[in-house]
Amino acid sequence: MSIRAVVLGGAGYVGGELLRLIGGHPDIELAAAISGSRASVPIGDVFPHLASACPGASFCAPENWAAGLNPGDDLALFSAAPHGAAADAIAGMLDEAASLRLAVHCVDASADFRFDDPQRFAAVYGIEHPRPGMIASFQCAVPEHAAGITAPHAAHPGCFATATLLAAVPLVRAGLVGDDLFVAAITGSTGSGRTPSAGTHHPERNSNLYAYKPLAHRHAPEVESLIERACDRPARVHFVPHSGPFSRGIHATLQARLNGHHDLEDVRVVFERAYADSPFVSFVAGTPRIKDVVASNQARIGAAVARDTVTVMCVIDNLVKGAAGGAMQWMNRLWGLEEAAGLTATAPGWT
Repeated sequence: MSIRAVVLGGAGYVGGELLRLIGGHPDIELAAAISGSRASVPIGDVFPHLASACPGASFCAPENWAAGLNPGDDLALFSAAPHGAAADAIAGMLDEAASLRLAVHCVDASADFRFDDPQRFAAVYGIEHPRPGMIASFQCAVPEHAAGITAPHAAHPGCFATATLLAAVPLVRAGLVGDDLFVAAITGSTGSGRTPSAGTHHPERNSNLYAYKPLAHRHAPEVESLIERACDRPARVHFVPHSGPFSRGIHATLQARLNGHHDLEDVRVVFERAYADSPFVSFVAGTPRIKDVVASNQARIGAAVARDTVTVMCVIDNLVKGAAGGAMQWMNRLWGLEEAAGLTATAPGWT
């Protein structure tokens, strides 16, 4: 099987990671990488580390994305476009794909299809949903928490949400904890995107650590919605994000009150059962570390229990498991491929 891939928003950090993963995928090949600002620029000039993975390939303008496709091709459409802009762009591309008789699955890494209620999206993001009629065609979940495929397209949760959900859902599903979940998570500077800002400027971020939007970050309602969807039970997420002095990775620490008496062994069993069939999630002894997962699609989870409190720590790479790698997992599922395809290359150590 050879599936043609198109990456919308290909010149950003998530887009670059998608291009890297596509370059190593046994069943998917790049057809087009879209960038309005970098059209006709060689991919290797924008991402020098991808020069050998994308030889001779350049970014294309949005209107030319289908130039290299043929009627009847199988299309994997990856969207790394910004929130609020992705839905309209995807809608136009799906219409054009239909006119070309392309079989297509789309995975969106923005927030446009993460909520199943357009009014809730509007309340969180402050804009009307641009394509409410398309929401039902996108399934949103961390791949490990989806029982099956229920829609032709998928929306991957955000990076903070991915780490938090991996830590929270097994506890909530098993009824081990109460309704209140307290989460503090630290992200690397790549989580803010490629465009520089005061929060990502190196002199401000290097050797520094600070919280931002405490108890007011827009990922909290997203996580609450996805926990309820996965567990059929609501939870209240009290979320404090932090900016860390490193480029890649997320370290999330969740604390919750236990329901009844449970020890660390009970928690370990819950997590190992929850992720027994998940190739990328492992429960580890002690505390997981960001350097163990950076540049990989792995998630490592550790826990501690004292008196009536459980603490769960989850580390992921924000650009891979939290974005491009999770999107590739979804695309593999949608096309009926091995879930780990293109995601098992050895990651560098000591990053």
